[in-house]
Amino acid sequence: MAAPRNIVVDTSRLVTRDEEEKKSMDMSCAAELDSPTAKRFKEGRFPLSSWEFAAAFGVILVFSTGLFCLYLSMPAAEYGKLKLPRTISDLRILKDNLGMYAEVYPTKFILGYCSTYIFMQTFMIPGTIFMSLLAGALFGVFRGLLLVVFNATAGASSCYFLSKLIGRPIVNWMWPEKLRFFQAEISKRRDKLLNYMLFLRITPTLPNLFINLASPIVDIPFHIFFLATVIGLIPAAYITVKAGLTLGELKSVKDLYDFKTLSVLFLIGALIILPTILKRKRIYE
Repeated sequence: MAAPRNIVVDTSRLVTRDEEEKKSMDMSCAAELDSPTAKRFKEGRFPLSSWEFAAAFGVILVFSTGLFCLYLSMPAAEYGKLKLPRTISDLRILKDNLGMYAEVYPTKFILGYCSTYIFMQTFMIPGTIFMSLLAGALFGVFRGLLLVVFNATAGASSCYFLSKLIGRPIVNWMWPEKLRFFQAEISKRRDKLLNYMLFLRITPTLPNLFINLASPIVDIPFHIFFLATVIGLIPAAYITVKAGLTLGELKSVKDLYDFKTLSVLFLIGALIILPTILKRKRIYE
Protein backbone atom coordinates (compact mmCIF):
# COMPACT_ATOMS: atom_id res chain seq x y z
CA MET A 1 0.00 0.00 0.00
CA ALA A 2 1.44 3.33 -1.07
CA ALA A 3 2.16 5.91 1.58
CA PRO A 4 -0.16 8.90 1.61
CA ARG A 5 1.23 12.02 0.01
CA ASN A 6 1.21 15.43 1.60
CA ILE A 7 -0.14 18.02 -0.80
CA VAL A 8 0.99 21.57 -0.17
CA VAL A 9 -0.99 24.39 -1.72
CA ASP A 10 0.57 27.82 -1.96
CA THR A 11 -2.50 29.92 -1.17
CA SER A 12 -0.53 33.11 -1.50
CA ARG A 13 -0.55 32.64 -5.27
CA LEU A 14 -4.28 32.16 -5.54
CA VAL A 15 -5.85 35.42 -6.59
CA THR A 16 -9.57 35.80 -6.88
CA ARG A 17 -11.26 37.45 -9.80
CA ASP A 18 -12.34 40.43 -7.68
CA GLU A 19 -8.78 40.99 -6.47
CA GLU A 20 -7.51 40.92 -10.06
CA GLU A 21 -10.09 43.43 -11.16
CA LYS A 22 -9.36 45.70 -8.18
CA LYS A 23 -5.65 45.56 -8.86
CA SER A 24 -6.22 46.31 -12.53
CA MET A 25 -8.44 49.28 -11.73
CA ASP A 26 -5.90 50.65 -9.22
CA MET A 27 -3.15 50.42 -11.82
CA SER A 28 -5.37 52.04 -14.44
CA CYS A 29 -6.27 54.91 -12.11
CA ALA A 30 -2.61 55.45 -11.38
CA ALA A 31 -1.94 55.49 -15.09
CA GLU A 32 -4.69 58.07 -15.55
CA LEU A 33 -3.01 60.33 -12.97
CA ASP A 34 0.29 59.99 -14.86
CA SER A 35 -1.29 60.54 -18.28
CA PRO A 36 -0.08 63.40 -20.51
CA THR A 37 -3.32 65.35 -20.16
CA ALA A 38 -3.40 65.05 -16.38
CA LYS A 39 0.26 66.03 -16.10
CA ARG A 40 -0.23 69.12 -18.25
CA PHE A 41 -3.30 70.11 -16.23
CA LYS A 42 -1.57 69.69 -12.85
CA GLU A 43 1.55 71.54 -13.97
CA GLY A 44 -0.44 74.45 -15.33
CA ARG A 45 0.87 73.88 -18.86
CA PHE A 46 -1.07 74.36 -22.09
CA PRO A 47 -2.99 71.04 -22.43
CA LEU A 48 -3.01 70.90 -26.25
CA SER A 49 -0.11 69.81 -28.40
CA SER A 50 0.74 71.92 -31.44
CA TRP A 51 -1.11 69.72 -33.95
CA GLU A 52 -4.18 69.49 -31.72
CA PHE A 53 -4.29 73.28 -31.39
CA ALA A 54 -3.90 73.63 -35.17
CA ALA A 55 -6.78 71.18 -35.78
CA ALA A 56 -9.07 72.96 -33.33
CA PHE A 57 -8.20 76.37 -34.77
CA GLY A 58 -8.80 75.05 -38.29
CA VAL A 59 -12.30 73.84 -37.43
CA ILE A 60 -13.16 77.17 -35.78
CA LEU A 61 -11.83 79.06 -38.82
CA VAL A 62 -13.85 76.94 -41.26
CA PHE A 63 -17.25 77.39 -39.62
CA SER A 64 -16.60 81.07 -38.84
CA THR A 65 -15.80 81.72 -42.51
CA GLY A 66 -18.84 79.75 -43.62
CA LEU A 67 -21.21 81.65 -41.35
CA PHE A 68 -19.76 84.98 -42.50
CA CYS A 69 -20.07 84.04 -46.20
CA LEU A 70 -23.65 82.88 -45.68
CA TYR A 71 -24.49 86.16 -44.00
CA LEU A 72 -22.98 88.20 -46.86
CA SER A 73 -24.66 86.18 -49.61
CA MET A 74 -28.18 86.03 -48.19
CA PRO A 75 -30.71 88.48 -49.69
CA ALA A 76 -31.68 91.17 -47.21
CA ALA A 77 -35.29 89.97 -47.11
CA GLU A 78 -34.21 86.50 -45.98
CA TYR A 79 -32.44 87.53 -42.76
CA GLY A 80 -35.60 87.56 -40.70
CA LYS A 81 -36.48 84.01 -41.75
CA LEU A 82 -33.24 82.48 -40.48
CA LYS A 83 -33.51 81.05 -36.99
CA LEU A 84 -32.60 77.78 -35.32
CA PRO A 85 -35.66 75.50 -35.23
CA ARG A 86 -36.88 74.29 -31.85
CA THR A 87 -39.94 72.34 -32.97
CA ILE A 88 -41.00 70.32 -36.01
CA SER A 89 -43.25 73.22 -37.06
CA ASP A 90 -40.28 75.60 -37.01
CA LEU A 91 -38.32 73.12 -39.08
CA ARG A 92 -41.04 72.87 -41.74
CA ILE A 93 -41.12 76.67 -42.08
CA LEU A 94 -37.32 76.85 -42.31
CA LYS A 95 -37.26 74.11 -44.92
CA ASP A 96 -39.80 75.96 -47.09
CA ASN A 97 -37.86 79.22 -46.81
CA LEU A 98 -34.46 77.68 -47.56
CA GLY A 99 -35.50 75.25 -50.30
CA MET A 100 -35.25 77.77 -53.14
CA TYR A 101 -32.07 79.32 -51.74
CA ALA A 102 -30.41 75.89 -51.57
CA GLU A 103 -31.21 75.33 -55.26
CA VAL A 104 -29.94 78.73 -56.43
CA TYR A 105 -26.81 78.88 -54.23
CA PRO A 106 -25.98 75.22 -53.43
CA THR A 107 -22.29 75.76 -52.57
CA LYS A 108 -22.88 78.73 -50.30
CA PHE A 109 -25.82 77.00 -48.65
CA ILE A 110 -23.87 73.81 -47.91
CA LEU A 111 -20.95 75.83 -46.53
CA GLY A 112 -23.29 77.78 -44.27
CA TYR A 113 -25.16 74.63 -43.24
CA CYS A 114 -21.94 72.79 -42.33
CA SER A 115 -20.57 75.77 -40.43
CA THR A 116 -23.76 76.16 -38.43
CA TYR A 117 -23.93 72.44 -37.61
CA ILE A 118 -20.29 72.28 -36.51
CA PHE A 119 -20.67 75.47 -34.48
CA MET A 120 -23.68 74.02 -32.62
CA GLN A 121 -21.93 70.69 -32.02
CA THR A 122 -18.71 72.32 -30.85
CA PHE A 123 -20.29 74.66 -28.34
CA MET A 124 -22.98 72.20 -27.22
CA ILE A 125 -25.94 74.19 -28.53
CA PRO A 126 -29.11 72.00 -28.58
CA GLY A 127 -30.88 71.44 -31.88
CA THR A 128 -28.51 69.45 -34.11
CA ILE A 129 -31.19 66.79 -34.52
CA PHE A 130 -33.30 69.37 -36.40
CA MET A 131 -30.30 70.12 -38.63
CA SER A 132 -30.06 66.39 -39.41
CA LEU A 133 -33.74 66.27 -40.31
CA LEU A 134 -33.26 69.33 -42.51
CA ALA A 135 -30.42 67.58 -44.37
CA GLY A 136 -32.71 64.68 -45.22
CA ALA A 137 -35.54 66.99 -46.30
CA LEU A 138 -33.32 69.07 -48.61
CA PHE A 139 -30.67 66.64 -49.88
CA GLY A 140 -32.13 63.14 -49.66
CA VAL A 141 -30.82 60.12 -47.80
CA PHE A 142 -27.36 59.60 -49.36
CA ARG A 143 -26.12 63.20 -49.53
CA GLY A 144 -27.89 64.06 -46.30
CA LEU A 145 -26.24 61.14 -44.49
CA LEU A 146 -22.78 62.17 -45.72
CA LEU A 147 -23.38 65.74 -44.59
CA VAL A 148 -24.65 64.75 -41.15
CA VAL A 149 -21.87 62.25 -40.42
CA PHE A 150 -19.21 64.70 -41.60
CA ASN A 151 -20.60 67.62 -39.59
CA ALA A 152 -21.30 65.56 -36.47
CA THR A 153 -17.77 64.11 -36.54
CA ALA A 154 -16.13 67.49 -37.16
CA GLY A 155 -18.19 69.10 -34.40
CA ALA A 156 -17.53 66.27 -31.95
CA SER A 157 -13.79 66.45 -32.71
CA SER A 158 -13.77 70.20 -32.16
CA CYS A 159 -15.66 69.70 -28.88
CA TYR A 160 -13.06 67.06 -27.90
CA PHE A 161 -10.21 69.53 -28.34
CA LEU A 162 -12.15 72.31 -26.65
CA SER A 163 -12.82 70.06 -23.66
CA LYS A 164 -9.16 69.08 -23.54
CA LEU A 165 -8.39 72.76 -23.21
CA ILE A 166 -10.99 73.92 -20.69
CA GLY A 167 -13.39 71.03 -20.08
CA ARG A 168 -12.03 69.31 -16.98
CA PRO A 169 -13.48 71.69 -14.35
CA ILE A 170 -16.78 71.90 -16.26
CA VAL A 171 -17.29 68.12 -16.47
CA ASN A 172 -16.19 67.61 -12.85
CA TRP A 173 -18.74 70.19 -11.78
CA MET A 174 -21.65 69.01 -13.95
CA TRP A 175 -21.28 65.19 -13.90
CA PRO A 176 -18.88 64.11 -11.10
CA GLU A 177 -20.46 60.66 -10.54
CA LYS A 178 -20.94 59.95 -14.22
CA LEU A 179 -17.34 60.94 -14.93
CA ARG A 180 -16.02 58.54 -12.27
CA PHE A 181 -18.18 55.74 -13.69
CA PHE A 182 -16.99 56.50 -17.23
CA GLN A 183 -13.34 56.56 -16.15
CA ALA A 184 -13.69 53.21 -14.36
CA GLU A 185 -15.32 51.61 -17.41
CA ILE A 186 -12.64 52.97 -19.75
CA SER A 187 -9.90 51.70 -17.43
CA LYS A 188 -11.31 48.16 -17.57
CA ARG A 189 -11.57 48.15 -21.37
CA ARG A 190 -8.29 49.65 -22.56
CA ASP A 191 -7.48 46.56 -24.64
CA LYS A 192 -10.79 46.78 -26.58
CA LEU A 193 -11.46 50.48 -26.31
CA LEU A 194 -12.69 50.96 -29.87
CA ASN A 195 -15.41 48.32 -29.42
CA TYR A 196 -16.63 49.96 -26.23
CA MET A 197 -16.63 53.46 -27.76
CA LEU A 198 -18.56 52.16 -30.77
CA PHE A 199 -21.13 50.65 -28.41
CA LEU A 200 -21.54 54.01 -26.64
CA ARG A 201 -21.88 55.90 -29.93
CA ILE A 202 -24.44 53.54 -31.45
CA THR A 203 -26.62 53.13 -28.35
CA PRO A 204 -28.07 55.91 -26.18
CA THR A 205 -26.29 54.53 -23.09
CA LEU A 206 -24.49 57.84 -22.48
CA PRO A 207 -25.34 61.21 -24.05
CA ASN A 208 -23.09 62.17 -26.98
CA LEU A 209 -22.49 65.54 -25.33
CA PHE A 210 -21.01 63.85 -22.27
CA ILE A 211 -18.89 61.51 -24.42
CA ASN A 212 -17.48 64.45 -26.40
CA LEU A 213 -16.56 66.37 -23.25
CA ALA A 214 -15.36 63.51 -21.05
CA SER A 215 -13.29 61.54 -23.60
CA PRO A 216 -10.17 63.74 -23.49
CA ILE A 217 -10.40 63.97 -19.70
CA VAL A 218 -10.13 60.18 -19.30
CA ASP A 219 -7.46 60.16 -22.04
CA ILE A 220 -9.25 58.31 -24.79
CA PRO A 221 -6.86 58.64 -27.77
CA PHE A 222 -8.17 60.93 -30.49
CA HIS A 223 -7.87 58.29 -33.24
CA ILE A 224 -10.10 55.94 -31.20
CA PHE A 225 -12.56 58.76 -30.52
CA PHE A 226 -12.59 59.77 -34.20
CA LEU A 227 -13.14 56.26 -35.60
CA ALA A 228 -15.86 55.48 -33.07
CA THR A 229 -17.62 58.73 -33.93
CA VAL A 230 -17.46 58.31 -37.71
CA ILE A 231 -18.69 54.71 -37.67
CA GLY A 232 -20.90 54.77 -34.60
CA LEU A 233 -23.02 57.75 -35.64
CA ILE A 234 -24.06 56.22 -38.98
CA PRO A 235 -27.07 54.15 -37.75
CA ALA A 236 -28.70 56.99 -35.78
CA ALA A 237 -27.87 59.52 -38.51
CA TYR A 238 -29.49 57.29 -41.13
CA ILE A 239 -32.68 57.04 -39.07
CA THR A 240 -32.86 60.80 -38.61
CA VAL A 241 -32.00 61.73 -42.21
CA LYS A 242 -34.51 59.25 -43.60
CA ALA A 243 -37.20 60.71 -41.32
CA GLY A 244 -36.48 64.10 -42.89
CA LEU A 245 -37.94 62.82 -46.19
CA THR A 246 -41.35 62.54 -44.51
CA LEU A 247 -41.11 65.75 -42.51
CA GLY A 248 -44.76 66.53 -43.08
CA GLU A 249 -45.83 63.32 -41.32
CA LEU A 250 -43.52 63.74 -38.34
CA LYS A 251 -45.27 65.04 -35.22
CA SER A 252 -42.47 65.08 -32.67
CA VAL A 253 -38.77 64.31 -32.34
CA LYS A 254 -39.72 61.55 -29.91
CA ASP A 255 -41.31 59.66 -32.80
CA LEU A 256 -37.83 59.05 -34.27
CA TYR A 257 -36.73 56.64 -31.55
CA ASP A 258 -39.50 54.23 -30.71
CA PHE A 259 -39.02 50.87 -29.01
CA LYS A 260 -38.28 49.07 -32.28
CA THR A 261 -35.61 51.58 -33.31
CA LEU A 262 -33.93 51.51 -29.91
CA SER A 263 -33.95 47.71 -29.93
CA VAL A 264 -32.15 47.65 -33.29
CA LEU A 265 -29.52 50.14 -32.07
CA PHE A 266 -28.86 48.12 -28.91
CA LEU A 267 -28.64 44.90 -30.96
CA ILE A 268 -25.99 46.46 -33.21
CA GLY A 269 -24.14 47.72 -30.14
CA ALA A 270 -24.29 44.29 -28.49
CA LEU A 271 -22.79 42.62 -31.57
CA ILE A 272 -19.93 45.12 -31.56
CA ILE A 273 -19.08 44.69 -27.89
CA LEU A 274 -19.52 40.88 -27.94
CA PRO A 275 -15.83 40.13 -28.78
CA THR A 276 -14.77 42.04 -25.65
CA ILE A 277 -17.14 40.04 -23.45
CA LEU A 278 -16.01 36.71 -24.92
CA LYS A 279 -12.35 37.61 -24.49
CA ARG A 280 -12.83 38.48 -20.82
CA LYS A 281 -14.74 35.21 -20.29
CA ARG A 282 -11.89 33.18 -21.82
CA ILE A 283 -9.34 34.96 -19.61
CA TYR A 284 -11.25 34.17 -16.41
CA GLU A 285 -11.81 30.56 -17.44
